[in-house]
Amino acid sequence: MEYIVFAIIAYLLGSIPSGLIVGKLGYKIDIREHGSGNLGATNTFRILGIKAGIIVTIADILKGTAATLVPLFFDVEVYRLAIGLFAVLGHTYPLFAKFKGGKAVATSGGILLGINPLLFAIIVTSFILTLYVSKYVSLSSMITGIVAVVISIILQDIGLIIVTVGLAAFVFYRHSENIKRIKNKTEPKIKWM
Repeated sequence: MEYIVFAIIAYLLGSIPSGLIVGKLGYKIDIREHGSGNLGATNTFRILGIKAGIIVTIADILKGTAATLVPLFFDVEVYRLAIGLFAVLGHTYPLFAKFKGGKAVATSGGILLGINPLLFAIIVTSFILTLYVSKYVSLSSMITGIVAVVISIILQDIGLIIVTVGLAAFVFYRHSENIKRIKNKTEPKIKWM
């Protein structure tokens, strides 16, 4: 029963459409009607700029982190990584935004922040370095997923390995169109780094 309750809470946390809220409240813009139409941080950066993008990125990360930490406040023994996955599900298919959300990257990172802050620090560093070199957010996201798997293997945590492999695979799936555009050299590069 505890798993069901916390899974629902995690899903609802993940469903909070940060990009939509920031766009409408701060800029009177529905970012779903611009750019890629995606509710994630990348489209927010592209449409609303760096400040809005940073706010949405942090909010999306914290959704995953909050989902993994809520059980601690109730002193309930559940596998928090598994609970966190429902936040990713909520972020990707949000109840509050017609089930069309982001691509799971920031919220996945937020789960790892709630479970293993060192791993989170490593993947953030990996993302920033890859983004600096490649200028592709999508490629940086996918490479960061691979880094998370490798570090999990090094840590020899079977649960973490299973979850990071699942999250990395999901991130690759969500970026299938980006992969095609990278191959065709039509994927947009960032211009602010």
